[in-house]
Amino acid sequence: MRTRGAVASVLASASILLVSWEMGLGQLAAEHAAATAPAERVAVASTRPGAGPSTTSPTPAKAKAPASGSYAGLTESTQYGNVQVRITVVAGKVTDVAALQLTDRDTRSVSISNQAAPILRQEILRAQKASVQTVSGATYTSDAYLSSLQSALDQAGL
Repeated sequence: MRTRGAVASVLASASILLVSWEMGLGQLAAEHAAATAPAERVAVASTRPGAGPSTTSPTPAKAKAPASGSYAGLTESTQYGNVQVRITVVAGKVTDVAALQLTDRDTRSVSISNQAAPILRQEILRAQKASVQTVSGATYTSDAYLSSLQSALDQAGL
């Protein structure tokens, strides 16, 4: 009787090893996760041809709707004045960037900001992110503009 039990144990262990080898470690980890968290069901596909999933598929998560709306970034302070931008987002895409405040300490600051803002706007609309190059000669304005933009993008969830 003991021999029969020992043989059954060895065969069971060999079966587990064989199944593990066929499924690969990733699949085994998924099954382990499903076994340790019974409330969650994980779909595990077999590597054998023609075999279907061994468990049911999870319920699909609700997809978050793409952002839409207008978002004002934080006001960023520079030694030449404040900078703040507002973005308009439609279906998760930035469709407009407007400067609410630009540096204005003196006429030179105003001139630099007025030259840099359209360039930054164009690059941002093309790139759809705040990772664009600063405008040469307008480093302070560019850095503040992009920082304000990033805070607006964060608000929009982009």
